[in-house]
Amino acid sequence: MTSANVELVRSIYADWERGDYGAVEWADPEIEFVIADGLEPGSGKGVGGMADRWRKALSAWGDLRVEAEEYRELDDERVLVLTCMRGRGKSSGVEIEESRGSLFHIRDGKVTRLVLYWDRERAFADLGLAHEGDTA
Repeated sequence: MTSANVELVRSIYADWERGDYGAVEWADPEIEFVIADGLEPGSGKGVGGMADRWRKALSAWGDLRVEAEEYRELDDERVLVLTCMRGRGKSSGVEIEESRGSLFHIRDGKVTRLVLYWDRERAFADLGLAHEGDTA
């Protein structure tokens, strides 16, 4: 059985996979939005701060698509999503297809913190999880 938190995150990704990043009803008004690494690391506070960081991060890309590959419920308040991001650099024209990760902190049906990882391995390291392909 899938938890309400995983279902919430699945609904967010359903929009994102269609290229629709405009819906924010899932976000707590005081959400902390963090881009942990990559070319534009930083954070924003509140829905407005999140929107500003998203715009800045997305501005370098044309035809950017994200696809959820796996949802991992870490505990009662955190869901890790392993993703594949595909796109093309606006200035360079270079095509990318890379593994990423997103960590959602959820309380009372709202995302209170969202951390985007451009480097999936960093997400695993930050969370103390085994890397893909590792065995226990």
